[in-house]
Amino acid sequence: MTVPTLMQNHQRKTYVTQLHKVYNEVQQAALQYITEHNAVNLREAGINSDEAAADFVKQYFKVVQDCGTDQTPCFPATETYKKLSGTTITNWFGKRHFVLADGVSLATYYVSSASQVIEFWVDINGQKGPNIVGRDLFVMYMYNNGILDELAGKSSADDDSEVAANIPMSSEQREKRFNNYCMSDSPVNYHGCFGKLLNDNWEMTY
Repeated sequence: MTVPTLMQNHQRKTYVTQLHKVYNEVQQAALQYITEHNAVNLREAGINSDEAAADFVKQYFKVVQDCGTDQTPCFPATETYKKLSGTTITNWFGKRHFVLADGVSLATYYVSSASQVIEFWVDINGQKGPNIVGRDLFVMYMYNNGILDELAGKSSADDDSEVAANIPMSSEQREKRFNNYCMSDSPVNYHGCFGKLLNDNWEMTY
C-alpha cells in the first residue's frame, strides 16, 4: 500500500474506535438509567422531553462544555459539514449540545415517536475536520428499549416505503438505508452511515 492509503486506513480505524467508545458508553448509560429508575423502558424511566434527554447526558457523561440550544461552539457550524458525496448539509436537528472530556461533541434530540426516544449527533473529534457525515459525524438513534441502532422509521426527508418494525434492525434494512441515504446527494438525509458500521462489525468499509 502507498503511504497515503495507509494513513487513510489508519484514520478510518481511529474514527471507528472513537465512535465505538461513544456507542458503548451511551448503550451502558441507557441500561443503567432504566435500572436506576426501576422502569421497563426509557420513556417510563423519564426521558420524555429535550430537557430530560439533556439531563441524561449530564448525569452519565463528563461534560466539559454545555452550549445548551446553541450548536456552536460545541459543534462546527452546519454549513461546514459535508456528506461523502461532497454535498453540504443544510439542516441541523440537535437540540442540546455538549463537549465531553474526551473531545467528543454530542448533541441530543428528543423524539416523541412510539419506539424512538433520542437522536444522538456525534462528532467524534469536535471542531477538528474533516467534518464529513460518515467519517467523523454520525447520527445514532436510541429506542425505547435502550438499544442504539439505525433510523427505523420514516423521517420527513424519507422516501423509503419500508419502515422497520423491530429493533435491532436486520442487516438488509441497514444496508438499504446506507445506500439510499448515507451515500446519497441529499443535503437533509444524514442516516445510514452508522448502521453500516454495525453491519460490518465496526469496520469502515466504505
